[in-house]
Amino acid sequence: MRLFSKAIFATALLQAALALAAGQAVPGSGSPSASPQTPSLNEDRDPVRSPDDTGSAAGALTKSGESYTLRADVEEVVLNATVLQGDRLVQDLKKDDFTVYEDGVKQTLLSFQHTDLPVSMGLIIDNSGSMYRKRPSVNKSALDLVLASNPKDEAFVVNFSDEAFIDQDLTSDVSKLRDGLSHIDSRGGTALYDAVVASADKLAAEARRPKQVLVVITDGEDNASTLSLEQTIRRVQQLSGPVIYTIGLLFGDEMSHSEVRNARRALDLLSSETGGMSFFPKSIEEVDQIAAEVARDIRSQYTIGYRSTKSPGIAGFRTVQVVAEAKGMGKLTVRTRTGYYPVVRETRQSSKAGN
Repeated sequence: MRLFSKAIFATALLQAALALAAGQAVPGSGSPSASPQTPSLNEDRDPVRSPDDTGSAAGALTKSGESYTLRADVEEVVLNATVLQGDRLVQDLKKDDFTVYEDGVKQTLLSFQHTDLPVSMGLIIDNSGSMYRKRPSVNKSALDLVLASNPKDEAFVVNFSDEAFIDQDLTSDVSKLRDGLSHIDSRGGTALYDAVVASADKLAAEARRPKQVLVVITDGEDNASTLSLEQTIRRVQQLSGPVIYTIGLLFGDEMSHSEVRNARRALDLLSSETGGMSFFPKSIEEVDQIAAEVARDIRSQYTIGYRSTKSPGIAGFRTVQVVAEAKGMGKLTVRTRTGYYPVVRETRQSSKAGN
């Protein structure tokens, strides 16, 4: 099943061009980012609005027939955080060991969990021509990652070249995931950014688990997407979207130094901005070990929730910093997403209520 087509993205690109002047820079990117509306996988679903779009203010009531629509900000910001002391995962911290800052202002924690929460996961695998000989090892590692994860996880498989296809929809059945990974065409270009955005949209629309992850495996620089790196990161942030783990198979002589540098920067940013990790093995034999590390990282995260002190009517990107300090421990490093865009939820209530 085709995840998206380039023709559908044409409208999104036009909207992106018109919005570019008003766009905000993605942290760390150094360049402006537009707010394209990407196609939903369910054509009956309303397009997701950009936080920069004008519209009803937060908390405003608008009437439609016999019911009202109340627009209000999401109450809780949820962060998945990995804590490290050097290279060692730290797994025995308490709620009081964490401090969260939003735009430099300390926040009050509402919730705290450190359990192996099941996740909804997308396996996004490069299916371009250069991946042909690497795919058997990559497929084995991807399946090993699933097997090492929570048995209640659900996953889907996207194979992409210059287009992306869902070769297995969300399932917990490992045999179905194996079949989805076996669809190897190995032709065409590398539309990595388009595949990531479409997969993030799929998770937002269909995932049954609140914790969401994308694992991206590629061996080259994006050369076929209709969206840019900055637009891709912005879209994921707008969705309060998945943590992205990237594995760049950038060894060999197929790429120039500049292509390797650009590919590495892109994969680093996709991961660091969303709270994930990027890996650059020196050989295909290292991928299985990396897959095990990704599974361990996902299962070891803390889940922290807070309600923003910032006015709900203020749009724009909000930076987040999480600090962990514990008695008797040295310096702790916390890895989580760098921030988010506030989104709005809608609840309907009858106009007759309160009459």
